[in-house]
Amino acid sequence: MARRKKIYEGKAKILYEGPEPGTIVQYFKDDATAFNAQKKDVIEGKGVLNNRLSEFFMNGLNGIGVPTHFIRRLNMREQLCRACEIIPLEVVVRNYAAGSLSKRLGLEEGMPLPRPIVEYYYKDDKLGDPMVTEEHIAAFNWAAQQDMDDILALALRVNDFLSGVMMAVGIKLVDFKIEIGRVYEGDFQRLVVADEISPDSCRLWDVETGQKLDKDVFRRDLGSLTDAYTEVARRLGIMPKASTNVTKPTLIN
Repeated sequence: MARRKKIYEGKAKILYEGPEPGTIVQYFKDDATAFNAQKKDVIEGKGVLNNRLSEFFMNGLNGIGVPTHFIRRLNMREQLCRACEIIPLEVVVRNYAAGSLSKRLGLEEGMPLPRPIVEYYYKDDKLGDPMVTEEHIAAFNWAAQQDMDDILALALRVNDFLSGVMMAVGIKLVDFKIEIGRVYEGDFQRLVVADEISPDSCRLWDVETGQKLDKDVFRRDLGSLTDAYTEVARRLGIMPKASTNVTKPTLIN
């Protein structure tokens, strides 16, 4: 499709004006970053895989009544989405101890948590996306109390969906991050799951072996990030089994 005005460029995606009012085009880059962009690389095919994987998850959420900004995929790297006002929070849901939670609390990585833990981080790259509480969120008016109740409910519904989908293909959903946006329909406001859901924003471990199938492969230099993401796509039926040994993704249209 013809290029439109660039609205925003982040570490993994570019947003463009959409073809119709109230829409945007989300373009998935091959860039990989870690440790607040201190580690960077370009991984061929990563954007293609994340586009397809995010489409799969967003369509699944829409199908069970969890609203998202996703409308449809346009091509191998772009998708059409509803324009929304992003709440400046990263919403993290944790099912097992890993990453910063293990470091903060001295928990063994992989330890099952007594229940899903929902955390909030203020979206600001310069500050390193610091963890915040609901008290901070209310004090600085980032979201109203009703919004926070709705965000929590959305996050737990997404967790239920993703956990079930992943466990069915032998993958453990350790944790994940989502962003929430506000969509306005006249005077009515609705909260939707926005941004993306992909191995960039989830920790995914093989149930049997514990093999990491997410961005920790890049963070920790554990092998090919494309191979890891391709394996997730293959198990979910997004890629044909015959293509798992190729270096460049060949995806089903």
